[in-house]
Amino acid sequence: MHTFFVYNVYMKSRQTKKSVQLTIRDVPAEVKKLFWHCATVQRKSLNNVLVEALSHAAGIAGEPVIYTDLDQLAGLWVKDAKFDEAIAAQDQIDPFLWK
Repeated sequence: MHTFFVYNVYMKSRQTKKSVQLTIRDVPAEVKKLFWHCATVQRKSLNNVLVEALSHAAGIAGEPVIYTDLDQLAGLWVKDAKFDEAIAAQDQIDPFLWK
């Protein structure tokens, strides 16, 4: 049963032709140990760590990073008297709520 499962996975990747299987020989023991350590620390498979390293070295580091912060807006604030006037009501402390 296990062989059948592996065979199906392999056949699927061959049919899509989006990835290939490589064999790398004569990897120094220190390099192997380093990648195993990285995989353990990152909680990823050794294969994923190696594919990421190869992709990064080839200059195609995978999916583009999508930033969700507001760094692109830093330094763009413009003083606006109308805005300050409109937001002034939010600066009022309601004594009833603070009793």
